[in-house]
Amino acid sequence: MAEARVELSVSTWQQPLPPPASPERSRVLDLVVSLIEDIGPQRLRVVVDGLTAAGKTSLGHELAVGLAARGRPTFRASMDDFKRPWRDAHLYDRKSGEGYYRNAFDLAGARRLLLEPAAAAGDGVVALCSIDPLTQVDHAGVKVEMPEDGVLVVDGVFGCRPEINDCWDLRVWVEVAVELSVLRGTRRDADREGAAEAERLHRDRYLAAELIYLEEVDPLSFVEVVLDNSDFHRPALIRPRG
Repeated sequence: MAEARVELSVSTWQQPLPPPASPERSRVLDLVVSLIEDIGPQRLRVVVDGLTAAGKTSLGHELAVGLAARGRPTFRASMDDFKRPWRDAHLYDRKSGEGYYRNAFDLAGARRLLLEPAAAAGDGVVALCSIDPLTQVDHAGVKVEMPEDGVLVVDGVFGCRPEINDCWDLRVWVEVAVELSVLRGTRRDADREGAAEAERLHRDRYLAAELIYLEEVDPLSFVEVVLDNSDFHRPALIRPRG
């Protein structure tokens, strides 16, 4: 079977494709890719949800590469590219945990531009990025066409919120402990924010928002796949058992 392509968004908020996986990680990735393929040959939408810095983006890339290797054209997007523009931030709170959870993301825009057209019954014409989180350029008019066997893989926090939860054909939760999430996020963002400010952001904004999400939505109670990503090299498939 010929390898298909992975279509990335135009967003400048990009993480590189991860290096080749360990044998243990490759085995788990193959299992999850098979779960996606087993849903059917039609156009599919997969979300990779979890706490900040759990490894969602890397896993999304890995799943996309694995699907493409099996001949499924794959399209990558991130919920970070469907946030409301900073120019409107004076109109609402998005700096507190509560405000970030309630107000930061344009979920209606994500449905309209990306998730609904990517459905099997949609027209397949999608925008993989709305507002670039770094440049604030609006890319909503940049459209790509997904073929009928294409797979959309979206990573991001709050991916199973009620406003968009019905849009997914498979939901993957990337599990890590709260303190590990804060530690990884602080390390990742320290160069840009400074170590102290990065930790404050992760504890007071991102973690606070995610705790609201866990309390109100409880995604772990209904996602189809749970992957323990505490050790990148030795992940464990918790649900279904790998």
